[in-house]
Amino acid sequence: MTSRWLNPSPSQSGTVLDPEHQGRQRKDLAEALRSLRLASGLSGSRLAVRCQMSQAKISRIETGNTLPSVIDVERILAALDVPEEVARELLELARAANMDYKAWRAYARLGLHQKQAELKALEESSTLMRHFLPAIPTGLLHVSEYAAATLRPGVRSEPARDVARVVRARMDRQAILDDLRRRFVFLMTEQAIRWRRAPAEVMAAQATHLAQVSEKANVDIAIIPQTVQVPATPMNIFVIYDDRLVTVELFSGEVVLRTPQDVGYHIELFELFMEHALRDAEATAFLLDRADEFMRIRE
Repeated sequence: MTSRWLNPSPSQSGTVLDPEHQGRQRKDLAEALRSLRLASGLSGSRLAVRCQMSQAKISRIETGNTLPSVIDVERILAALDVPEEVARELLELARAANMDYKAWRAYARLGLHQKQAELKALEESSTLMRHFLPAIPTGLLHVSEYAAATLRPGVRSEPARDVARVVRARMDRQAILDDLRRRFVFLMTEQAIRWRRAPAEVMAAQATHLAQVSEKANVDIAIIPQTVQVPATPMNIFVIYDDRLVTVELFSGEVVLRTPQDVGYHIELFELFMEHALRDAEATAFLLDRADEFMRIRE
């Protein structure tokens, strides 16, 4: 069988983080799977039996109404006995299609408070959330004054924001930290605590608040000191929701990763960084010391 997926275009390669390209990737994947099934002579119902899926799911995948996971695609390709070279290319396409990118400008057009609602829904559907925060504490940990400071545009090209509305939404989200059915692990670098994103008195209040939150039974706050040698570089903020997806923050937007390989990789990274962090009472004491430092700067 000759593959039409050899030498893929940018829309198929997964190297371009662009919503339009991603839409084409998903369409290409759906069309390829349908074409392969038709070429095999199998009906949708027969393929569903072989894959142990419902016929309705096979139909939704082939029409592009449902994005199949990489595991779904592996099962379909195995059931169709697709040649190895073609299967390899389609699995790469599936991995690319399962990666979402959303620009902050797109969120800004809808209103950044909508992003807070999206995060709230994601948190409410998860039981373990692991935050890696090399640059700044996440919104779940902000005091209102610090949240407002982080939301003010830093460069002219940043989109305008309804700061007050987004701050309120962030504060509302924090109620989930009191839900003992969920566990939160916040792993920060010392740089994230020290970075002067607000006046000294606000920074002091923020560090004190972090220390207070660290006392919650279902919250772990860990700090990687600058004096510790770590065999990895903290390049991006990322959040792992259970073992099902990872969000990675960029200056321009956010990438969502869903493949088991990507999720597993970020879990390994998280665990590596955690091995070098202060935890429990040591982390709380570190935060209170930083709060005292900021208060002395204020004086």
